Amino acid sequence: MFFEHISVQLCEWFGANMSAVLGAILDKLSTNSITITSDNSKIIEILRKNTFLANYGYPVFPDTNHTTIKYLKLKASDSRYFGDYVMNELLSKQDFPNMSEGLKQKIFESIYEIFVNAQMHSRTEFIYTCGQFFPNKNEIEFTIVDSGIGFKKKIVEQFGLPVNSIQAIRWALVNGNTTKQDAPGGIGLAILTDFIKMNKGKFQIVSDDGFYEVGETVSSKILQYSFPGTVVNMKFRTDDTNSYRLDSENDDFDIF
Repeated sequence: MFFEHISVQLCEWFGANMSAVLGAILDKLSTNSITITSDNSKIIEILRKNTFLANYGYPVFPDTNHTTIKYLKLKASDSRYFGDYVMNELLSKQDFPNMSEGLKQKIFESIYEIFVNAQMHSRTEFIYTCGQFFPNKNEIEFTIVDSGIGFKKKIVEQFGLPVNSIQAIRWALVNGNTTKQDAPGGIGLAILTDFIKMNKGKFQIVSDDGFYEVGETVSSKILQYSFPGTVVNMKFRTDDTNSYRLDSENDDFDIF
């Protein structure tokens, strides 16, 4: 559908990591002329810092406070570039929870697997990602979005299983389950979600009209509206004073 002009007004607050979600939605309207404005100058400033608004005519603003994880729109084939981005922009942040190099590598592999899963299964053309450090909340949030077919449609197509969107998310998270033939199954997030629970953070997925969250408890709900794709959001606590490492690294303070 073509509208001559679309104006997006960002109101009182907008989490900068949600640039990934907004970018995916606005790309579906890319035949239109789009402008983004806000009465809150701080919102415009942070979205210039993370480079999101560079796509809509705004100059980039330097991030002297080093709180942004820049917005990226990647082709689904750009997995190597995504890997470098995760390690350099997220896991190497000074404020990221303290962990051994072995555990950091496992966390990296889990986050990388989210990208690969979207690449292999979602039929998306692009994958969108962004993050933000919120010093006042002692949190880092990191978001990965695709505009593909979602978990439910893929599972129904492949297996004919009568699942709703929440059941489809749960199915996709189980190791051994896969919609790709001759490939290992499951998104492979056990270490990542275990770490997030210990860190008192949150791991959230929205796919179609399903919302699923892993934190200190697990919760889910059916949303009023469907999202055209899948959103994975990770929230890490930066005020966590613990140090984490794998069991296999043989230390008296092992966590995993």
